[in-house]
Amino acid sequence: MAAVALLLTAAGAAVVPLPPAFVERVYSTGAYPILQRSLTALSNRAPVPLIDVLLLAAVAWLTFLAAGAFRRFRLGSARGVRWVTGGVVMPAAALYLAFLVLWGFNYRRLPLEARLAFDPRAVTPEAARSTAATAVLRVNALHDGAHAAGWPEDGAIDPSLASAFAAVERDVGASGTTVPGRPKHTVLDWYFRPAAVAGMTDPFFLETLVASDLLPFERPFVVAHEWSHLAGFADEGEANFIGWLTCAHAAVPEQYSGWLSLYTELVNSLPRRDRADVAARLASGPREDLRAMAERLARDISPQVSAVGWRVYDRYLKANRVEAGTASYAQVVRLVLGTEIGQRTSRTP
Repeated sequence: MAAVALLLTAAGAAVVPLPPAFVERVYSTGAYPILQRSLTALSNRAPVPLIDVLLLAAVAWLTFLAAGAFRRFRLGSARGVRWVTGGVVMPAAALYLAFLVLWGFNYRRLPLEARLAFDPRAVTPEAARSTAATAVLRVNALHDGAHAAGWPEDGAIDPSLASAFAAVERDVGASGTTVPGRPKHTVLDWYFRPAAVAGMTDPFFLETLVASDLLPFERPFVVAHEWSHLAGFADEGEANFIGWLTCAHAAVPEQYSGWLSLYTELVNSLPRRDRADVAARLASGPREDLRAMAERLARDISPQVSAVGWRVYDRYLKANRVEAGTASYAQVVRLVLGTEIGQRTSRTP
């Protein structure tokens, strides 16, 4: 009976709709911040990612199940099928419920557009071109100072970024008490690099994981993006937006990282002719950094692995009620152009 109850609970949690306002009030701004502060504070102390330990335990468990099934099949019994099914389905149901409780319900909260003053009329091609031109001016002006100052050591929590992140959280109506995750490299790095994945938030232990091949000027934005997920902003476009705001309010190296990332999103949203015109205004320094980023991807990426990985992630996002799927990453442009805080930040010199 307990097994049936577990399966029914997991199935119900997957399909039963919950009002976004209820999720926002009870979970995302109620129970979740308490869980996040406790779990991230704990996982920050661990010398290795705890998700790696969980993954290794899962591999060991599957190996044990396979060995047991083989013995039973050798005996000519159908119990091997039941052995594997029970040994996989029940833990999977338990893990899915843990995923929802520890982080996954954030997919069902109110969208950021509903929580901020958002004006869809401000999202125009002209505004995108103007903001892209501003991004060019910002990266041109910030490049030399950012490279001269340098970036924090890989794996350390950047104090400037953490302070800016807390301030931005408060500005968008969040608690401002999220515990930043210490950036870690994971055994999943073997997948991150060929799949062109820059980072990930561990949804079970609420850790910040980053790819080992990121260039120093890429890391601040990637870390700020993942911290946004830790704060409960599950949507990728919202995490890009909060990550950019965070970088824009931090020190010069972090500002450069954030504006360089936003530049790529803005330029990709423009028609081809406008894109070339804006790109031609880049100074040599930012141009070289963008070239280095492209070379990193060309060196490490596997087109086949990347294509499959992003298709799977697109389906994962849609299954979790993110209708735009992986296209949600680009929704940062709408938030920058259509929200008062985005407009104000993009105008700040």
